[in-house]
Amino acid sequence: MEYIYAALLLHNAGKDVTDENVAAVLEAAGVAVEDVRVKALVAALEDVNIEEAISQAAVAPVAAPAAAAAPAAAAAAPAEEEAEEEEKKEEEEESGMAGLGALFG
Repeated sequence: MEYIYAALLLHNAGKDVTDENVAAVLEAAGVAVEDVRVKALVAALEDVNIEEAISQAAVAPVAAPAAAAAPAAAAAAPAEEEAEEEEKKEEEEESGMAGLGALFG
């Protein structure tokens, strides 16, 4: 995780995410730097729009409010369907994030 944090810190500071910069941040933090991991991280981020990735990761699905005037029995079935849909979306997002996390070790 330290490697990803170093890249995000550099990006937030407006610096280029390069091998040298990532290694410098890690060394400053007292982390033993593995050159292979640094090179893999920089290569993986080469074609990634970090701002877009952050905004997509920060967006949480919003549940639709239940109609207050609907009877409880009638509202139960749609609520169950919504819950199932939300679970599917969360599973898809988690699997996508797991794949992204695998890139960074």
